Amino acid sequence: MADPKGFLKVTERELPARRPVPVRIMDWKEVYEHGDAGVLRRQAGRCMDCGIPFCHQGCPLGNLIPEWNDLTWRGEGRAAIERLHATNNFPEFTGRLCPAPCESACVLGINQPAVTIKQIEVSTIDEAFANGWVEPEPPGRLTGKTVAVVGSGPAGLAAAQQLTRAGHTVAVFERDDRIGGLLRYGIPDFKMEKRHLETRLRQMRDEGTRFRAGVEIGRDITWDDLRTRYDAVLIATGATVPRELPLPGRDLAGVHFAMEYLVESNRATGGDAVPNQITAEGKHVIVIGGGDTGADCIGTAHRHGALSVTNLAIGKRPPEDRPEHEPWPMSPRVFEVQSAHEEGGERAYLASTVEFLGNDAGEVRALRVAETEFVDGRRVPKSGTEREIPADLVLIAMGFTGPEQAHLSEQLGTQFTGRGNVQREDDYQTVTPGVFAAGDAGRGQSLIVWAIAEGRAAAARIDEYLMGETELPAPVHPTDVAIGLAHA
Repeated sequence: MADPKGFLKVTERELPARRPVPVRIMDWKEVYEHGDAGVLRRQAGRCMDCGIPFCHQGCPLGNLIPEWNDLTWRGEGRAAIERLHATNNFPEFTGRLCPAPCESACVLGINQPAVTIKQIEVSTIDEAFANGWVEPEPPGRLTGKTVAVVGSGPAGLAAAQQLTRAGHTVAVFERDDRIGGLLRYGIPDFKMEKRHLETRLRQMRDEGTRFRAGVEIGRDITWDDLRTRYDAVLIATGATVPRELPLPGRDLAGVHFAMEYLVESNRATGGDAVPNQITAEGKHVIVIGGGDTGADCIGTAHRHGALSVTNLAIGKRPPEDRPEHEPWPMSPRVFEVQSAHEEGGERAYLASTVEFLGNDAGEVRALRVAETEFVDGRRVPKSGTEREIPADLVLIAMGFTGPEQAHLSEQLGTQFTGRGNVQREDDYQTVTPGVFAAGDAGRGQSLIVWAIAEGRAAAARIDEYLMGETELPAPVHPTDVAIGLAHA
């Protein structure tokens, strides 16, 4: 283990400070200041290397957390990144974007604040990049087999890297003009600057992965043609169909899905010209939905210079502490203050949207909301509690219902589950031989760490399909349910 008495000597969590709000909302840089190496080592020393390390089970990737905590405490950064990369292709992404279910499962969390696993993870990979320890790992030989990966989000990129290293010729297709999927256009820079993505893509190119941006499978190339050209195909398109809010006034100007807003903002931040960009500047903004996407909209609106930002959630305010019905080591639903929430605005719970109200020009001017009440297990607006909230821009951030189905169904005969996800077997293969599905396209909207885990696992199954056997690790399969943990 790390320091045998570390958890006794250091009993509190220490995290890097966030940059002052008045400063950080003036730019798009990441919100955290540079961490102190001494603090990081102290926190790593709190890890107890438990006899049963529940953090392993808490992490869908099965990260070897006590091992790289110990190496971090000993100052062996190069060895630490090797252990981290053994299970996680992209710790620079998960260390910034994952909600860290590993920390909820940390045994120390029973009676102390959990080890700062996520901060140790991201600091380990940042140190590795800074010191040139992350190098390309091209295959020693080529198999002669070809794989098409459709979608360049975390699932697609993880699968592509694994398959390339196994010796297959891999092409990643992305309909957007740049590679990265929602890592590029869905995540604001204040959560993850795009230089981290570019650094990893450079490594993948040097390993031999081929990228084809600006190509939409189903239109530019049919799915049938793709299946004919390649020995295997992986559907990693994500769950991109947003959940609708079909209420009166939904068609008013100024009412948008969250991703419409975030994608345009990310393009502008990246230097692109965005004609008629959706902006919050000088507007009263309402964000419907209390999840991560909603928080991304809040932080973006602050940086655009919104007059006000109101966040509405239909459900109850989560408790401050772990509730009794979600005991350790489950991942509890608790009240969270993300960096965007610190920056201002109002958060309202038990708020049900009733109607979008417009002006004579057909533009949204307000939102009519009511208090939520529970009737037969359903959340409905409570009569007589309606009120209006001024709004010039309304962003719907209520999650996603699954992948886009039309071309897949028509051209490949792909089947879908009752929840709208691609139907697949335990080996990730769909009803079409040689066509696999991973990430949100098959699992449904989920965590980035699950996307990477599924990409790695699907890569192993594709390698086995092509070669008859595989040496690639396979951390999960679609029916895996972590007993006692709230991951599925």
